[in-house]
Amino acid sequence: MTAEGWRGETARRPTFARMEQQPDLPELLYISDPLCSWCYGMSPVVQQVQAQFAGRVVVSVLCGGMITGEQVGPIREEWPLLSGALGQVQQVTGVVFGPAFRARGEEGSYVLNSEPPCRAIHAFRQLRQEQAAQFAHKVQQAYFRDGADLNDPATYAALVAPYGLDAADFQARMQSREIIRGTILEFAAVGKIGVQGYPTTILRLGSQGLILARGYQPYDLFAARLEEALRQAD
Repeated sequence: MTAEGWRGETARRPTFARMEQQPDLPELLYISDPLCSWCYGMSPVVQQVQAQFAGRVVVSVLCGGMITGEQVGPIREEWPLLSGALGQVQQVTGVVFGPAFRARGEEGSYVLNSEPPCRAIHAFRQLRQEQAAQFAHKVQQAYFRDGADLNDPATYAALVAPYGLDAADFQARMQSREIIRGTILEFAAVGKIGVQGYPTTILRLGSQGLILARGYQPYDLFAARLEEALRQAD
């Protein structure tokens, strides 16, 4: 069911169109999924990159739809494998998996479905593009740290409030045909890029892209790779 990210990386150059209307800067595509534990660890790195490379790189957050369609099902089916990996993810990345999340996994009935949280991130990005990476991590924290139900639209009320967004309006937006269709198209676009796992980060230069990392990388290593790629592009 799940397709957790890996930590190795291989460079290649996929061709794809710009996903968002952005200033004419190199674009860092952070392709992840709210239910991916390695993405939960990578999101703080992406936020740090966004802050440190401000004015040099535009960060776009894209959701891949790791668990959709026939893959949707109770967490009990994946919990033995997932729970065994949590210690490594926590040790390597420093993120915390809270007792409420672990309790959900052990109880087993929680339904894993990437589409609802991906719709939330897609909807938020249209309103606050520059804060999308931060919001994506807030969604991950709500799930992995606090054990929130990401299938419940009410979960997002508390998450959007600090950004000055009306909770009722945001929930209605999440359920709109525009957002549902847009999210599905986003999954398809990520598939066309050729992403094979989450997280994947790609530096977009014109119509070409350079894969900087497949899976988690610590900030220092990732920033060095990004710096070198930008230098070669000049």
